[in-house]
Amino acid sequence: MSIDSNKLFKDYVADLKNYDEILKPTKEINKNWTQLFDNIEAIGSDELHELQSEIDWLMAENGVTYNVYNDPNGLHRPWQLNAIPFIIHENEWSEIEKGIQQRAKLLDLILKDVYGERKLIKDGIIPPEVFYEHRGFLRQCDQIEYTTPKNLMIYSAELSRGPDGRMWVVNDRTQAPSGMGYALENRFTTSRITSELFQNIHVKQPSSFFNDFSKMLMDAAPEGVENPNIVILTPGPHNETYFEHAYLSSLLGYPLVKGNDLIVRNGFVWMKSLKGLKKVDVILRRVDDSFVDPLELREDSYLGVAGLLEIVRNKNITVINPIGSGIIENSGLVPFMNAICNYFFDEDLVLPQIASWWCGQEKERTFVLKNIKKFVVKRIDRSNRESLYFCEFLSEKEIDTLKEEIIKNPFRFVAQEKISFSSAPNYVNGKLEPRKVVCRTFSIAKDGCYTVMPGGLVRVASERKQLRVSNQRGGISKDFWIVSDQKQENIQQYTWSKSKNSGASDMNDLPSNTAENLFWSGRYLGRALTTSRFIRTVLNNMNNERYNTRKSESEILVYLFKAVTNITSTFPGFVGKGSEKTLENPLKELQSLILDKNRGGSLAQTLNSFNNSYYTLRNLWSKDMWRVFDSIKKLWKDYDQTKEYSLNSLIKLLDRTITRLIAFMGLIEESIMVNQGLLLYFIGLQMEQATMNIAKSRSLIVFNYEDYLNYEILEAFLNSHESLNIYRYSYQSYLSVENVVNLIILDKTYAKSLHYQLNRIQKDIARLPIPENSIGLNECQNKIAEACYIMDSINSETILTTNKDNSLRENLEKTLSDLSDLLHETSLAISNTYFDHTYQQTQMVQQKIEN
Repeated sequence: MSIDSNKLFKDYVADLKNYDEILKPTKEINKNWTQLFDNIEAIGSDELHELQSEIDWLMAENGVTYNVYNDPNGLHRPWQLNAIPFIIHENEWSEIEKGIQQRAKLLDLILKDVYGERKLIKDGIIPPEVFYEHRGFLRQCDQIEYTTPKNLMIYSAELSRGPDGRMWVVNDRTQAPSGMGYALENRFTTSRITSELFQNIHVKQPSSFFNDFSKMLMDAAPEGVENPNIVILTPGPHNETYFEHAYLSSLLGYPLVKGNDLIVRNGFVWMKSLKGLKKVDVILRRVDDSFVDPLELREDSYLGVAGLLEIVRNKNITVINPIGSGIIENSGLVPFMNAICNYFFDEDLVLPQIASWWCGQEKERTFVLKNIKKFVVKRIDRSNRESLYFCEFLSEKEIDTLKEEIIKNPFRFVAQEKISFSSAPNYVNGKLEPRKVVCRTFSIAKDGCYTVMPGGLVRVASERKQLRVSNQRGGISKDFWIVSDQKQENIQQYTWSKSKNSGASDMNDLPSNTAENLFWSGRYLGRALTTSRFIRTVLNNMNNERYNTRKSESEILVYLFKAVTNITSTFPGFVGKGSEKTLENPLKELQSLILDKNRGGSLAQTLNSFNNSYYTLRNLWSKDMWRVFDSIKKLWKDYDQTKEYSLNSLIKLLDRTITRLIAFMGLIEESIMVNQGLLLYFIGLQMEQATMNIAKSRSLIVFNYEDYLNYEILEAFLNSHESLNIYRYSYQSYLSVENVVNLIILDKTYAKSLHYQLNRIQKDIARLPIPENSIGLNECQNKIAEACYIMDSINSETILTTNKDNSLRENLEKTLSDLSDLLHETSLAISNTYFDHTYQQTQMVQQKIEN
């Protein structure tokens, strides 16, 4: 098959100088790619364009993101997946697989040696500075022994095809290799959207690899542990690959924890759960080496667990990969790798590397400095992402500065031959363009050796002429196909037993940070919904006044404006100093209360707070929930707080927001079981709704209005509560304060009444696990019981009595004030009882861990 007649390949070879994956020198398509492009021709270019659009849509719908710090488009950048996969035949892959297995075994031996006997240094195979000048070498990890057959349990190799047509190793990833989850999500997406491209192509599937991965985690537990408790340690939702952390947590079924979810006690690591402490046996970490233990490593780290390293030394926990494994992510090792391979295995490396010169040796340094324009120069560690110099593009001044750095710290630099790696087709704007390619595949320890994922993660450069392939620079991913001549099983199994006798998880398996975020998700959602509805009611009343200018309605608006400030606590607003001026342009103030994300109590800030809680919990939520959540984000993205909006446009925003919030709340119960943490969401939701219910009642119905105002105030109150129709159906009478209080405050059966909400909170709190060493009722149970007692004791006849001047219902105000205080105290008691993250240890002697 030739490309000359194919419109998709227009201008494909215009500036093509190096090896291209799909083309022979004759411009014919390579055999491995022929069937794929037969399939593309069969579906046509228009359909291919639709498939790419569907992929983009699904990635956004499923919330697949890659976090980029200081990105002007926002932190959570959508993950990009191109419709055209990357293909390697299994015959070639089998040789690559052998090379990866060899390299993983070799790096495992290097890791054992550098923190053990150090024979490589003693026997002169590696200069000591290669290790000791690398910031990944942690002296605190010296002589630690492990119970697992391999120290290096997970290894990731970055590969690219060199000028000889073979796959070369570009980088080694050993601390906390990322990309496995993205690779699997890529496969799920292409299987769903681009099934036509798979026609008559036998693609190897990664399901058995992930089964081995789960088994490896279980088998890594310390000796004597039958049913290990495994957790995934994440730096948190702002980390670049947090999506993957949450994805693997959801896929594997292991809790996703942050450093302050874990604590060291009595020689073991424990997870703080609602009931108490639960022993942890295996940590799959996604936190870099120096941050994992602030007691022995970086004292300023809040990402790790104080004392973890000592528990590792005592073999009471397994950390994957071992702390200190960043030392072998070391480009300074590259010039010596073949010699190391011969030293350990008496054989050469299977996979070639880039020709490299370590500047710590005088002869090599002299050669590099003399020919520096020919090289790519980098530091031996990855401490600075930008410490990579394409010297041919540097100015003379920049070259001189770089030379000075090399002379000053020669041990920290390595020079590598500039290689133009292969390109592969990327579908862009209706045609195919060649883009530079880097592949990342994964290997895990299994049965004393290593097993390799069939495929992995492929990234291509963001632009046609871009040399560097980087997610930070806008790189695009591809599905990675290992194709076979033999038919493959299409039905894949991605469920597994977490232990030999595993039962259903419960709230004792819930990390304390997760529990707290569930609680606050409920509170933020309750606050956002109540705030949206009340401000919408006020805006609708303003809209009505345009057609009717009776004095009573003007007075009503003033009362409603003041109620907005009191309910949202956005003082001074309509009631404090300067309120007269604010009342002259109430729409400006209301717009601020809706859109100003920097204003405490505003709807925008509440939604932003919920946004943060949501991301922390994304391993728990369903894809449908993500879609609703994302639709809220997209809706609000179009609104700028600095612009002025009409009354109707703000009402429309609130209408659409309320609908989406209700949809989101309806989906929550489908994502997580009550005894697995949903109970905390319910408690938070009911507590916020009860608190806002009290705030609205105190703002609107504790005052005794004149008759001509009373009806309008009560109608607005019920409208904001979405209870007007229920009131009419229940009482079939003129609006009265007595009936409104009976419905909204005293009714035991109405789900939106304060009485019902307090009883629900009490019942749900009683279902929470009793903390260890607790005797009798805890404080949160006592406080809510006191609130329920007050509610049960209310006399409906005396609660509405007014003061001497007949302006205020004093008993109602006093009761609501007491209930508000008790709800606040209940919330504090819940936090103190179940969400205590304050434990912190500090170093007695400061360790010097360089940035």
